[in-house]
Amino acid sequence: MAASKNQRSVFLGRLSLPERNYLADALRTETVGGVLLLVAAVAALIWANTPVRESYETVRSFHLGPGSLGLNLSVQHWAADGLLAVFFFVAGIELKRELVAGELRDPKAAILPVVAALCGMAMPAIVYALTASAGGGSLGGWAVPTATDIAFALAVLAVIGTALPSALRAFLLTLAVVDDLFAILIIAVFFTSKLNFAALGFAVVGLAVFWVLLRKGVRGWYVYVPLAVVNWALMYNSGVHATIAGVAMGLMLRCTRRDGEEHSPGEHIEHLVRPLSAGLAVPLFALFSAGVAVSGGALSDVFSRPETLGVVLGLVVGKAVGVFGGTWAAARFTRAELNPDLKWPDVLAVASLAGIGFTVSLLIGELAFSGDAVLTGEVKAAVLVGSLIAAVLSGTLLKLRDNKYKRLCEEEDRDEDEDGIPDIYEQDNPDYHLRMAAKYEAKAAAHRKLAEVAAGRTTSDDGPA
Repeated sequence: MAASKNQRSVFLGRLSLPERNYLADALRTETVGGVLLLVAAVAALIWANTPVRESYETVRSFHLGPGSLGLNLSVQHWAADGLLAVFFFVAGIELKRELVAGELRDPKAAILPVVAALCGMAMPAIVYALTASAGGGSLGGWAVPTATDIAFALAVLAVIGTALPSALRAFLLTLAVVDDLFAILIIAVFFTSKLNFAALGFAVVGLAVFWVLLRKGVRGWYVYVPLAVVNWALMYNSGVHATIAGVAMGLMLRCTRRDGEEHSPGEHIEHLVRPLSAGLAVPLFALFSAGVAVSGGALSDVFSRPETLGVVLGLVVGKAVGVFGGTWAAARFTRAELNPDLKWPDVLAVASLAGIGFTVSLLIGELAFSGDAVLTGEVKAAVLVGSLIAAVLSGTLLKLRDNKYKRLCEEEDRDEDEDGIPDIYEQDNPDYHLRMAAKYEAKAAAHRKLAEVAAGRTTSDDGPA
């Protein structure tokens, strides 16, 4: 009894098979979306730094929408306030699922990723504040380097061609989910303009109707999509950032499976909406937000202006130190034992990867310095530079361990009995060992038969071989 009581939990251990399958499916879509995001960002930079750059400003500042409803917005605002609501809707579903069925459902298991994410947000903010204060800059951008962009991080993994074991990928995804939660809270609390209480009240009523319809089991996209659009418009006009409506509706979906259900409603809707978010909404946001003028002088200003230097150091240094330090401290406090197949440098590599803070960092940069177009552009450039440095640093660290990761991934995927279930999940099953013994015996018999044929000791129907 005492031995089990003192047994240490394993950090970054093997995932359950359903969780592993869900993770593989989710990250497959995010990886494709991340590559599209990378392409959109590069396209925006090219568009904004060529002779046709005036057309870029013309397109993203073009206004459309019903002015009578307070929705005559520029293309850039539609991308930031409208399309990103889809991204945050998916983030809300992810968070709900993590809380009820994923890594965050068990408070003891959730301590490590939650502490790591909190430290990974607090440290970049501290680094920014210290850097900006030392240079006499504005503290208004403290939240810019606090976010992690999971799609861009996965795109980096795809580009450099490295494989991460599922436990490390799950840790990165959980970090990003908790990051998204606190980014949502930061946007709601610190970047809310003057409130329109009438619109906010109607938005709350609309969300309540959405919740009631879900609980009553009402089905049909033609009911929920129009209601979601109305809730978004009311939230936008209330002064609260419109993406909060997306998060709230995502959190309302049921993400636990009932008897006879292959997927919960939340998982089903996430499966349908995630490609729209990763493949369209986020890349279009990047296309109309990442286009900043880049020149030798602009890049040197990134490292000389306190606000922009604070963003770069926050992403590159603050994220890595915060996530790694928080993880190590939490593991020590909870007496968690690191998976023996992994090493602490692996955690440091993932912590560095978390410094890629593209999408939400760009959004917060726009909100933090909305009254200063020049500084907004410089902060966006700092986000791009910081994310690029973090990508190169983490990619280098991951490449050093790539052979080890490939062996671990091959071990995770091996399915010698070809029953669709990786062998590593069946090693304690007696039936699995019986099947494998029969398979090896059949192979041995086939080899003996071939040896006999080669030696001329067997005969065919027509005579000696």
